[in-house]
Amino acid sequence: MSDSTPRPHPTRLDVTALRGWLAGDDGPRLLDVREPAEFEAMHIPGAYNVPLRMMREHRTELRTHLDQVVLVCRSGMRATQAEQLLTGIGMSNVHVLDGGVLAWEQAGGPVKRGRNRWDIERQVRLVAGALVLLAVLAALVVPGAQWFAAAIGAGLVTAALTNSCLMGAMLSRLPFNRGATCDIDRVVSELAGARS
Repeated sequence: MSDSTPRPHPTRLDVTALRGWLAGDDGPRLLDVREPAEFEAMHIPGAYNVPLRMMREHRTELRTHLDQVVLVCRSGMRATQAEQLLTGIGMSNVHVLDGGVLAWEQAGGPVKRGRNRWDIERQVRLVAGALVLLAVLAALVVPGAQWFAAAIGAGLVTAALTNSCLMGAMLSRLPFNRGATCDIDRVVSELAGARS
């Protein structure tokens, strides 16, 4: 299906709609835009892992091998960012799984499990919460330490308003989160081979 044909499926898909589409002859490609460690811990079978940060660099290359794509992440936020990237280069058959892999698993969809790791969003909540708590406790002894807690709060508000997260990007580079990798050349090669 070319980019110029009408979209037969809504932009936002719930689990039931995606399962039905995948069961048909014209099933879409699933691109999971989470970090490799998150993908390794749990993903939808048959999904390709292309982290959002890599998609930014390789979106034009990926476009060549994608007709219809459903973007998946943990809950839908990063998939929505990926959708904006792909539609920004002219792709029209781009869809997002509402609720992400969490909704898929909760609805009983099959998942492939690997090494269990905390997802980036959970790590951000832990680190941000711990920093705020430490700053408030430090303010009991060190005057002005509460401003560090305010800075963390401002960072979280900015992350919500811009739909990006600097802390999440930094945490994704830690060794714990980098055990798994994404070989973008292999993914593009697989997409090209599956298409022909």
